[in-house]
Amino acid sequence: MSLLVVGLSHRSAPVSVLERASLTADAQVKLLQDTVAAEPAAEAAVLATCNRIELYADVDKFHAGVAELSTLLAVHSGVGLDELTPYLYVHYEDRAVHHLFSVACGLDSMVVGEGQILGQIKDSLARAQDLHTAGRLLNDLFQQALRVGKRAHSETGIDRAGQSLVTFGLEQLAAGADVSGWAAGKTALVIGAGSMSSLAAATLARAGVGEIVVANRTFERAERLARILVQGDDTDVLARAVPMDAVPAELTRADIAVSCTGATGLVLTADAVTAAVEGRTGVPVAIVPAEPADAGAPLPPAGVGSEDGCPLDLSAVQPGFSVMGEAAVAGMDAATLEQHAAWVAGGTAVDRPRPAGLSDTDAELIGALAATAAVAGRVPEMRRPEPVAEVPRPEPVLFLLDLAMPRDIDAAAHRLAGVRLVDIESLAEASADAPMAADVDQVRRIVGDEVAAFGAAQRAATITPTVVALRSMAAEVVASEVARLEGRLPGLDDKHRAEITQTVKRVVDKLLHAPTVRVKQLAAEPGGAGYADALRTLFDLDPETVASVSRAVNSNEKNRGPA
Repeated sequence: MSLLVVGLSHRSAPVSVLERASLTADAQVKLLQDTVAAEPAAEAAVLATCNRIELYADVDKFHAGVAELSTLLAVHSGVGLDELTPYLYVHYEDRAVHHLFSVACGLDSMVVGEGQILGQIKDSLARAQDLHTAGRLLNDLFQQALRVGKRAHSETGIDRAGQSLVTFGLEQLAAGADVSGWAAGKTALVIGAGSMSSLAAATLARAGVGEIVVANRTFERAERLARILVQGDDTDVLARAVPMDAVPAELTRADIAVSCTGATGLVLTADAVTAAVEGRTGVPVAIVPAEPADAGAPLPPAGVGSEDGCPLDLSAVQPGFSVMGEAAVAGMDAATLEQHAAWVAGGTAVDRPRPAGLSDTDAELIGALAATAAVAGRVPEMRRPEPVAEVPRPEPVLFLLDLAMPRDIDAAAHRLAGVRLVDIESLAEASADAPMAADVDQVRRIVGDEVAAFGAAQRAATITPTVVALRSMAAEVVASEVARLEGRLPGLDDKHRAEITQTVKRVVDKLLHAPTVRVKQLAAEPGGAGYADALRTLFDLDPETVASVSRAVNSNEKNRGPA
């Protein structure tokens, strides 16, 4: 069996695809159950965060495993396989181990070095253990990933290289200002009471907000989070809980709103945000127009082409304009324009039929332009309209941080005057240019060392069932020979029988000690899997006995509770 991971993340897929492919808690449970029920997989675990969805499995066939896991991700995410496939990545065996260890250290996070991923990996393992889908391999893998992540944070300065997604999001909301100074005295509304929302609330409390209001569908969870905030020793923030139907009213009072729920639809629509700002300011909210995407693009140069005798360089003509129309020939001199007009009209200057799809109107237009050019000498250059002056945005009165996947807050809120919205998509854009600390290289070395150590331990573990079977066979031989001795010496007293039995056991143990220790060492080396086969052959061990030991070990791991 071999480790396989199939997934997608902010590094491989746009946020719009991640948003659609996100998995609810129920979908994750069903995905795990269906994965272990599939033929290629014996174990499974899902790591689902706001910027990644990964399915880990112990499979016996690589190609069949990739096909099955990809299909299951598509089915349970609701995104078609053809659409999802271009964004999926696949890691196998050591590369899969390397990937998870890098994730655990924060090297693959949107904000490099963030430590929140460790809690998400722990939750992923606990879920797989609760559902009994994690056996020996995935238990070992995820527990070691947690240890590697903790080691990276304790032995290096990776914490200086990054921060939590919450902290990064608040920095973006503050737009370069010191977060503590920006947040001081503000009222914050936290929607949701899960791990991310709890982290957001704690971070806001430490930043110095004056009040935190927690809203959640389960009111008791909101109350519990509010109570924890009030009882915290490092802050004196006021906190209270409200039901979800109180969010519109609370949003009118709030300066900051952070949302991270498991809802599949929008929690805050653009209309709700508009109403909140208008209720706060008493002034209608303006819509800031979007900037034209191509406002500054220059017009294409006019030139001479060669396609079918056309005097225009067709490859340079701007998309969206007809090569027969006015925009295409702007700036062309009279002689070239006349040649082009003849080409368009299919006249004698170019001996060819009129191009398919060209209307009489196009030919007449270019003929008219040619006549104008004969007088003016050149068709006047066409100019794009000047870009519309950017409408100045008023200072925000409501700051929104959306950490949910799929999104909780309507993206249209980006264009509301008086609102600043930071969501996963804008965080991804902002983090793309974030500097990486030198400590990242040290963490990468730690990951490399740990991957090698984990591989050696797994290879060594593969020979354990064979060694156990060998010792079991040796114990049976000892018991058989002692029984035969008792038959030949019926008068043997208990003292002497025990001494003889112990002596034979010591002899067998000493004979087996060096070979079994050495074979474990050899098996831990790359390519050491063959030593188990050699041991089974040399001692004529029953393959079923070895397999039964292996099944027993794996069954015990699957039945083990959360770490």
